[in-house]
Amino acid sequence: MLFGAHVSIAGGLPNAPTNAARLGCEVFQMFTRSPQGGWVPPCDEAVAKEFKKNLKLAKQKECYVHTPYFINFASANPRVKHASVGVVRQELERASILGAKYLMTHLGSYKDLGAKKGYTQLVEGLEKILNGYKGTAKFLIEMSAGTGEIIGDTFEEIAEIIFHPKLKKYGIGVCFDTQHAFASGYDLRSAEAVGETLKKFDKIIGLEKLKLSHCNDSKTEFASRRDRHEHIGDGLIGLPGFSALLSDKRLQKINFVLETEHDKVGEDLKTLKKLRSLSFRTPKG
Repeated sequence: MLFGAHVSIAGGLPNAPTNAARLGCEVFQMFTRSPQGGWVPPCDEAVAKEFKKNLKLAKQKECYVHTPYFINFASANPRVKHASVGVVRQELERASILGAKYLMTHLGSYKDLGAKKGYTQLVEGLEKILNGYKGTAKFLIEMSAGTGEIIGDTFEEIAEIIFHPKLKKYGIGVCFDTQHAFASGYDLRSAEAVGETLKKFDKIIGLEKLKLSHCNDSKTEFASRRDRHEHIGDGLIGLPGFSALLSDKRLQKINFVLETEHDKVGEDLKTLKKLRSLSFRTPKG
């Protein structure tokens, strides 16, 4: 179990590993382009060579790529729909060039088309992305916080997508998010609650599909359906919840990535490492 954070690529993609090391990361997550769209930084073999050199120098064990925020596979706007497919496929290729282990994405919202038509369009879009893809970066769906008609806020909905007859052969994985899960009604505040939530995940999706977790406390109450991250121990999940997560044997090989504000992300990393050291002495789960 390793810890990291989302880091900046300011000054160029090869700077990301160094930025991660400065924070105290063991692994890290990044965008390879602006999350809002616009200019796309080059990502060729020369950039990849420097990136991988810095990855080694900075002693970062793994890295992950997050897609831009504008992705919506269920959009009624043809431009957004086609851009979502094209950009995610391109990001998978870019992640592979850089040697990133996973690429994760949000899926969008059904608000334009409704759940039935939106689901059909979503499946078609994901199939276009993954059909013929030969890269090394693995594709993950990130669990959402359940705001509005956002896609992927329940274990059942995620399972319906990744096990669809057209998609199950691609081996799509899941990026769990502690705050999003909590906001969507999956309790994580105690060892008992964590155990029950992981049991549900295993029954509905399968823990073998859980590849990575975002690690965020919650500013908003349980089942709030709002996406609001808080520093570890300062939110409504609390230290007992994170202690339970980090000491559960089912998650021992899962890495956790912070998406908290950078004013205290270094402190968050120290907190997680301290909880990990205590958990290794008294394993649970």
